[in-house]
This record gives sequence, C-alpha cells and structure tokens, in this order.
Amino acid sequence: MEHEKLFRELTSLPPEGRRQVAKFISSLRKRYARASAPKKAKRLPLRSEKFIGMWKDREDLTDSTAWVRSVRKNEWMN
Repeated sequence: MEHEKLFRELTSLPPEGRRQVAKFISSLRKRYARASAPKKAKRLPLRSEKFIGMWKDREDLTDSTAWVRSVRKNEWMN
C-alpha cells in the first residue's frame, strides 16, 4: 500500500481506531526490536578454559618467574 493511501486510511478511522493502530505499531516495534537485538555471548569461568593448567606437570616450569627470566636472558639479551 502506498504511503499516501495508508495515511488516508488511517486518518479516516475514528479516534479509537487510530489509537488501536498506534498500539499495534508500538507492539510490532517492540517485538521486532527484541528479535533483531544481538545476543550477548555467555561468559565462561576462566578455569573452564582448556589452556588453564596445561603445563602443570612440567617440572621445568615449576617456578614460572625463574623460567621467564631464563628465557629473557638467553633469548633476548644476546
């Protein structure tokens, strides 16, 4: 339906009919705003990540601070 014809149809309604059309349009806006709103990603606890604890059995990494210092000294300071 063309905009002008739609407007004529709306204005030809009695006041109660126009209020009903306005309520209907408002409910449609709310419905489609919810349907098109992006869904938020669920946040999982960090402990559930697979990489947490992946080096727990490595004996050469028991002191992570010492390991990092050693790598920096051997790899970066040359």
